[in-house]
Amino acid sequence: MSARIQAKPGVRSAGGYATVMLCLLAALAGGRAACAAPSPSDAQLQAVEQQLNGIGTRLTRLQDLTDIEIVQHTYGYFVDKAQWRSLADLFAQDATLEIGGKGVFVGHDRVFEYMRTGLGPIGPHDGLLIDHQQFQCLPSIEPDGLTGHLRCIAFVMSSGGWGHVYYEDTFVKENGVWKFKQLHGPFNMYAGYKIGWLDHTVLNTYPEKFPPWPDLPPTVIYLTYPNYYADPFDYPNPVTGRMAPAPSPRAGGMAFGK
Repeated sequence: MSARIQAKPGVRSAGGYATVMLCLLAALAGGRAACAAPSPSDAQLQAVEQQLNGIGTRLTRLQDLTDIEIVQHTYGYFVDKAQWRSLADLFAQDATLEIGGKGVFVGHDRVFEYMRTGLGPIGPHDGLLIDHQQFQCLPSIEPDGLTGHLRCIAFVMSSGGWGHVYYEDTFVKENGVWKFKQLHGPFNMYAGYKIGWLDHTVLNTYPEKFPPWPDLPPTVIYLTYPNYYADPFDYPNPVTGRMAPAPSPRAGGMAFGK
């Protein structure tokens, strides 16, 4: 997002633009008498209106980026303490959730069912650890201002083991409020504690590993560390503007990034 604001036709000089702005600000403040310059032309007013609208759009987009990050981070804190109802409320009614290789759960209610049935009762209790730390979250907003994306990394420490997870999520703005439209969290590594993440890894979850059963099969089949899979980036290279090549459909495909 460039911070440069170029002069628009109809504003003939920096001094003329400044005069128009001062007059408008004085009028808004109720001080019309403070503006002794001639009344601005229609072209000048239109140019100022465009400038102000552009600034308003930029401010809205910056707030959108912050709001998306807040939703993502809130998800992590709700996971930490097994707040499954509050977590499900972060999702749109027709949202989808796909974590690991478990498959796709469709709808707000199914998100709650996955959490409540698959991960245990609501609320913290003795012996439960689901610490969900999220890092390097990179949000972006589509030109329509109603669709957003976010890529993030999570480090998980749980009662059953520890893991490294990617997030490539999509958000929707409904009535001014950002919500999850699609949460996609492929595992990079997951392992138990006793032997360690290097020697005793979980290659991935799968639909029938534990209830509840998904509504749809996994969107991609892959294996975790020591194999590798990288979810496609939703954003272009910020310097070149080019999208990254899609990874090979084969788990651990050597074609990734080439």
